[in-house]
Amino acid sequence: MQSLVEAIKEQGVILPGGFLKVDGLVNHQLLPHLTREMGVRFAEHFAPLRPSKVVTIEVSGIAPAISAAMELGVPMVYARKKKPLTMKEPTFTAESVSRTKGGAVNLFISSEFLGPGDRVVVIDDFLASGGTLRALSRMIAESGAALLGFGCVVEKEFEEGRLHLADLNVPIHTLANIVRMSEEEGIVVEVGR
Repeated sequence: MQSLVEAIKEQGVILPGGFLKVDGLVNHQLLPHLTREMGVRFAEHFAPLRPSKVVTIEVSGIAPAISAAMELGVPMVYARKKKPLTMKEPTFTAESVSRTKGGAVNLFISSEFLGPGDRVVVIDDFLASGGTLRALSRMIAESGAALLGFGCVVEKEFEEGRLHLADLNVPIHTLANIVRMSEEEGIVVEVGR
């Protein structure tokens, strides 16, 4: 997605610890035209698989996931990071290590919204090490739903998350790929795959 690549080149900032700050595009501020285009691209890619649900994790995954779900004409379900009192039991839970949150995060999805017969595409903001997507895949498996594939707005290729998820045997589609990034070279980004 060339428009996303250009936006990352213009607005992306490399932070200490190998973090990529794209808060003006995905995580804190959203650009509606760019978010809509993300949804269109994900829908074009995953529509042939006939998903019945899009699943993501709060908060940064919600915007691209709802955009994709709207284009696909299916519901979007997001994993919560804190279990609300109103969440119907049983719940599917998993733990994910979040580098940006600085530790482990528990995820919760109610069985009310995910279960056998669902055909799921996961849409999230980043694919780095693959830990969050692995946690979501465990929850989907626990629910009895079928995992059809992963879609991520930005992939950090050098963190090898795609390789760490290969055993799941599902397609992974990304919109922008960070090949490498350093203070000397800046952000080397290309259209995803």
